[in-house]
Amino acid sequence: MFAVIRSGGKQYKVTEGETLDIELVDFPAEGEKKITISDVLLVGNGDKFSVGNPLLSGATVGLELVEEVKAKKVIAYKYRRREGYHRTVGHRQKLSRVKVGKIKI
Repeated sequence: MFAVIRSGGKQYKVTEGETLDIELVDFPAEGEKKITISDVLLVGNGDKFSVGNPLLSGATVGLELVEEVKAKKVIAYKYRRREGYHRTVGHRQKLSRVKVGKIKI
């Protein structure tokens, strides 16, 4: 069974037990490690598919926080020709590494 969820403006195809990195998610409480995503776009089980318009009502995916990590550094180089101007800027995106729990329809 798999599902397509929406989190942080991106879509992810997830299966039960899978670990993936998504954009940083605010968990409800400090000690709380579980969250439920209700933005489910599609659920597939073998040959059967349930497609939302745009979301499936009542479908949820449980996520468990494993750790918070940083992505690889992204570097941008600014340059203006003939003006002696150049500048290097960059950042590292914060990510939540989560483990997918139960997919409910």
